[in-house]
Amino acid sequence: MVLPLDNKAQVAVSIGSKVRALRQRLKQTLDEVATTAGISKPFLSQVERGHATPSITSLVGIARALGVTVQYFVDTPTEDKSVRRGSELKYFGFDGTANRFARLTNLSVGSKLEVILVRMPVGQNPSEVTTHAGEEFLYVMSGQISLTLEGTTFVLQAGDTAHYESTVPHSWSNTAREEAVVVWVGTPRLF
Repeated sequence: MVLPLDNKAQVAVSIGSKVRALRQRLKQTLDEVATTAGISKPFLSQVERGHATPSITSLVGIARALGVTVQYFVDTPTEDKSVRRGSELKYFGFDGTANRFARLTNLSVGSKLEVILVRMPVGQNPSEVTTHAGEEFLYVMSGQISLTLEGTTFVLQAGDTAHYESTVPHSWSNTAREEAVVVWVGTPRLF
């Protein structure tokens, strides 16, 4: 399918601006990315300025050089992919725990982060001590929890946060006399 020139120009500018923004955020030079991608530095510069549209092969090389998939450059944000409405939250549970969970992010292939809202009732037993690859971040919205990392326990109150490697043995529990509400951010694999 042949796109009108205006659409081709818009695509070139969109791809180029994403390439430049990511390259700069990663603090890589044009020369470094071009060499790794197997393209010339002048061509990469033209792509970034929206003056050239890379072939699929070139875009795959650029994506690989910047550590992302090609979809990073060509996918456009949609509500289904990017927005999660509070009115549509659905809570779910797991056997062996009274905690309730609501996914705050949409599931998508290749996601590097997942965000879960956790409601922890009073008197809930501590979670199982776990370890797995990745990292985790907790934000206590209300209540109080105890976070145990490698045998050391930290009491977190509303407004407190914690950030740790998931490879460290960890568990958490509600230690207050009220429900605790926590936002959990981590690499996919909650429990």
